[in-house]
Amino acid sequence: MSEHAETVAVSSIAKSFGATKALDEASFSAREGEVLALLGENGAGKSTMVKLLSGLIQPDAGTIAIRGKPVQLRRPKDAHSHGIQTAFQEITLVPDLSVVENMLLAAEPLRPVGLIRHKSARQTVEAHLESMGLGFVDPRREAREYELSVRQKLEISRAVMRRPQLLLLDEPTSTLSGSDIDWLGELIAAQKAAGVTVIFISHRLPEVRRFCGRLTVLRNGRDVGTNAVNEVEDDEVVRMIIGRSLASTFPPKPKPTPELHQAPPALAACELATAGGLEEASFELRSGEILGVAGLQGMGQGDLFLACFGMAALSKGHIEVDGKEVIIASPTDAMRSNIGIGMVPEDRKTEGLFLKLNGRFNVSLPSLKRYLRYGLIDTQREAREAAQLLHRVEVHPRAHYTPASRLSGGNQQKLAIGKWLLTGSRILLLFDPTRGVDVGTKHQLYELIREFADAGGAVLLYSTEIPEVVNLCERVVVLYGGRSIIELAGDDVTEENIMRNAIGPEVLQAPGGAPERVRA
Repeated sequence: MSEHAETVAVSSIAKSFGATKALDEASFSAREGEVLALLGENGAGKSTMVKLLSGLIQPDAGTIAIRGKPVQLRRPKDAHSHGIQTAFQEITLVPDLSVVENMLLAAEPLRPVGLIRHKSARQTVEAHLESMGLGFVDPRREAREYELSVRQKLEISRAVMRRPQLLLLDEPTSTLSGSDIDWLGELIAAQKAAGVTVIFISHRLPEVRRFCGRLTVLRNGRDVGTNAVNEVEDDEVVRMIIGRSLASTFPPKPKPTPELHQAPPALAACELATAGGLEEASFELRSGEILGVAGLQGMGQGDLFLACFGMAALSKGHIEVDGKEVIIASPTDAMRSNIGIGMVPEDRKTEGLFLKLNGRFNVSLPSLKRYLRYGLIDTQREAREAAQLLHRVEVHPRAHYTPASRLSGGNQQKLAIGKWLLTGSRILLLFDPTRGVDVGTKHQLYELIREFADAGGAVLLYSTEIPEVVNLCERVVVLYGGRSIIELAGDDVTEENIMRNAIGPEVLQAPGGAPERVRA
């Protein structure tokens, strides 16, 4: 095959689900050894395109050609036979199976009598993980034992292990940050050098520019343009994605006021330590404020949020609400009216929503007690207030009766945040709230978070995207090694200062032998 031969060509593909047109005569192509970005808002048709190429669904019209020949991808096995492998954003690893079982699922080495060669299987997976820089992963452990970022890397590694000719990476960086993104960049470069075609689906333009040569934008199911990455500015890409100019991505920060620091903190963490990674973390969060938490993966930010929501036991330190020490031993404690904490977790699919329930029930469940009358639920009031909430967070009315699993990632995230607004929570713990969300929906979420804080709410925000922390937060606490090592405020809240501290404190030997932190 020549250097410029097309690995995949999608021509005039159409796919509808009932009255909804997910794809409407969309077309694009990608060459051998090319990394092509596929961009678009949630609901633009990207996920449908990935499912079509993966053999999970079939098009209503149009053709898919692999290496110049039209193909019918009626099932995943057909896609695999044509060299197509997919690493999905919604991780497909089976939590209760071991890593080796997940990596070789449906492709286990067998003996002549049909029995699995367990030793050979383990050795094969161990060698592959080592080659992928994942030698620390024990293939005998269950997948559920590893944190989300590691599971994402295993999802990607499994696709690579099957030696694809066309590799689909669906939001691969949604759970990755820092060195993990460097890991992905090296992997993509190696695949490209080997002649593999990579389709990179992402909402993060810096990574698109870093990894991809061209980009194709889908909007409302149609392809609206393909450009070389180095020939189009970010503003133009955003206009292609959302169909309008995004004048201001982030809402303006409020000016500091002395009154903010006169009242006791709405939430304060005092030298918190847990068995899971916190050693000595402290912060003060005040009403009307968005306080940022920054740190590289695994620096204790997960346990900090879980501890404040009663899901990680404290081995040291205490938590204060309105200046008074409180015991938060469970989410029920955190949700009590005198505390009023709500949390949006890292993985909305498994931790934030009931996917089989509709939007109405997802947003009203934390508030069911207030709808009880003589032991029965006042369903009319529940439905009315749920509908008002869905309108407030700009979720389509069909979410009222549609299972959460069938909603876009952006609408799912709005449900995950909106349910706490319905409870009347006055403190929100938001852990990477825009993960896997398109630029238009991100803007809506930023406005929602800002409105909550402007109305007197208190927000603790962690994001893997440092620009979000910089542009949304008045102050930022940086974690390293489970400790809060510095607090940045005002003009000191910059990407450079955050990253300089996040990569690790420089330690000098101060007079008297005590280590001294070199501040940014």
